[in-house]
Amino acid sequence: MENYPRLELSHKNILYNLNHFRSKLKPSVKMLVLVKANAYGHGAEILGRVCEDAGVDYLGVAFPNEGIALRRSGVRLPIMVLTPGTECFKEMVDYHLEPGLPDIRALRLFDEYIASRGMKDYPCHIKIDSGMHRVGFMEHDLQELVAFLKAGTVLRIESLYSHLATADDPTFDAFTFEQAALFNKISEQVMTVLGYRPMRHLLNSSGIERFAERCPDMQYDMVRLGIGFYGLQVLPDQDIRPIAALRTKICQIKHLADGTVGYSRRGVIRRQSMIATIPLGYADGLNRHLGCGRARFMLRGQLVPTIGNICMDACMLDVTGVDAREGDIVTIFGLQPRAEDLADILDTIPYEIITSISQRVNRVLVDDID
Repeated sequence: MENYPRLELSHKNILYNLNHFRSKLKPSVKMLVLVKANAYGHGAEILGRVCEDAGVDYLGVAFPNEGIALRRSGVRLPIMVLTPGTECFKEMVDYHLEPGLPDIRALRLFDEYIASRGMKDYPCHIKIDSGMHRVGFMEHDLQELVAFLKAGTVLRIESLYSHLATADDPTFDAFTFEQAALFNKISEQVMTVLGYRPMRHLLNSSGIERFAERCPDMQYDMVRLGIGFYGLQVLPDQDIRPIAALRTKICQIKHLADGTVGYSRRGVIRRQSMIATIPLGYADGLNRHLGCGRARFMLRGQLVPTIGNICMDACMLDVTGVDAREGDIVTIFGLQPRAEDLADILDTIPYEIITSISQRVNRVLVDDID
């Protein structure tokens, strides 16, 4: 049974985007795909399995519970937890999750926990702050970090990594190169005391797009693919495809000659009109500010405007002049309009459009979303 509303995920476009970014990398470079925040709203369990089948090397999540959900769904790939905290070490180890550790306190506590379980060589990752100044070891922390590693640890440092703050903006390329140089300097010093060479990774989606071919050394051993995997444009004219289309069906059509539509009587009828109601509202992630004609959605090849305020569970559309029928499919975003178009209306970024889609919207893997 086809349950609507639903977010359709294009298997074809997922593979297309993966191949697009892989084409910019040396064959030896691994790929980590970020599936945090329910795969940026798309559905982490579905996409985790697709990534596994497609030969992705690592998955990345923000919090331990996200990694646990992936494990329970059957995903076997290595999973890196970017924001593990220090309260869930037992759960992370039980589910074979690998924490990213941003400071000496977290590193010591995790080392002590692994030792208490009689384990050794447990994989973890060390975050280096090269200039974004969110989390991570800074250069002045290096002496303490090196002393800790020299003293011996039951951990295995699987990777050293950092995050670029402005890889998408050519205006700040000088700063990006400063970050890369500092990351290289700190990571080289850490590796001198380890006795082995962990993986290093620096490039995000924009970094892969703009620097992987131009500066091959910045590829290091692995890259982290986030928003580009989902086909959302953060750079002009990127050759990537949206993987998702949010769709629902018309549940009722009314023929009205006058009156108002919706809460607060914001939708005013002044002519013979056809008003269609779709079962999708702000509780599903359809931002209320897209109502009152600000947004248009696709119906039978035509863009039709919202009318009146968007409700919690429903939205009304003015479909006058369209051969619309109850049961017709309406596309909120996909190939047209795009999530980026809705983001422009709301003066935000497409990340927010996708991650706002609620859990009650079905996620469905399809061949394509044309």
